Amino acid sequence: MAAQTQPWIAGLHLSVSIVMSKHTLGESQSPVEAICIANQRFYAAFESLQMAEMEAVWAHDDAVELVQPGWELLLGWEEVRERWARIFTNLKRVRVAVSGVWARVEGEVGWVACTARITTAFADGFDEATVQATNIFVQREGRWLLVAHHASPLSNARARILFACRPSPL
Repeated sequence: MAAQTQPWIAGLHLSVSIVMSKHTLGESQSPVEAICIANQRFYAAFESLQMAEMEAVWAHDDAVELVQPGWELLLGWEEVRERWARIFTNLKRVRVAVSGVWARVEGEVGWVACTARITTAFADGFDEATVQATNIFVQREGRWLLVAHHASPLSNARARILFACRPSPL
């Protein structure tokens, strides 16, 4: 199967809405559209602060991995799940703005690179961070499941440039 790539799917929420509308109308999704929807579901699960939603987007095996800014590599679903549970316990609210999405699919593996501006609210205040993320998915039983999430921090000045300068295909 030939690789499919879609650079800079700007306005991910808009793109996902269009793809979901196509799916509802019975039109088929491209593999790249499907992987972008899986990526959006991951960030929606993060915003929800609900473990059931986060569990639904991840593969549950020893091969999954998670790297978040300032933290060590976590390997295996149990470690990854424990980290998300701890994060969700400490947060009151999360909002994620995704931009600069680039996706590629080869067979049953796909990956998405994107920039995410994450605003978090705690009991005693809030924080904002911008990360460059790579999310790797595998297709299992017709579903795209996350097997690796790696996020690296970007400086605020660099983040503002990325959000303002990404070209839009629309």
